[in-house]
Amino acid sequence: MPRNRRPQDREEKRGEIVAAATRLFVEEGYDPTTVARIGREAGVTSNTVYWYFKDKDEVLVAVLDALFAQFLAGVAERSAESPVEQLLWAVGELRRVDRLITTVHARVAASESLRVWHDGFHGQVEAILRWHLAALGVPEAEQDAMTRIGVFVVEGMLTHTGDTTGDRAIVETLVRSARGIAAVPSSRGSG
Repeated sequence: MPRNRRPQDREEKRGEIVAAATRLFVEEGYDPTTVARIGREAGVTSNTVYWYFKDKDEVLVAVLDALFAQFLAGVAERSAESPVEQLLWAVGELRRVDRLITTVHARVAASESLRVWHDGFHGQVEAILRWHLAALGVPEAEQDAMTRIGVFVVEGMLTHTGDTTGDRAIVETLVRSARGIAAVPSSRGSG
């Protein structure tokens, strides 16, 4: 005879499923992790997982949302640090979830929910970079190009993992470049 389980808040149960999926996706990867495995890890059936999420991609989006909220909290906590230290921290945090980043990039063309999440993520990260560039004094006319350069540098650092010394040199060069651009009057639009 089945035992009655204690009633549980919907958000609490959803949170447990997301926490289980986060552990599995980060440790084992997206592809080998089944919805049934997520359910077992969360102490529920796979049908219960589907009650909360349409499919595994939707579970991944919930995981990414939770991780990005933690990331943004970390960004806010480091607001007094230098741009170099903030960027090195951000790269380190993104490297912790490199399996998920790889999964998003591999699945973005096939999954509308992941494409929407990816586009929103890039928009928010680019807004953060643009804000930092403005704080460094980079002219508005140069901010779009410098933001793209910053994204390319970070994505390159994630793809081609280096050592701590090399990472610091790359980030310091990027920040010096931004400061150098800030010090030179913009010539855009005057040509």
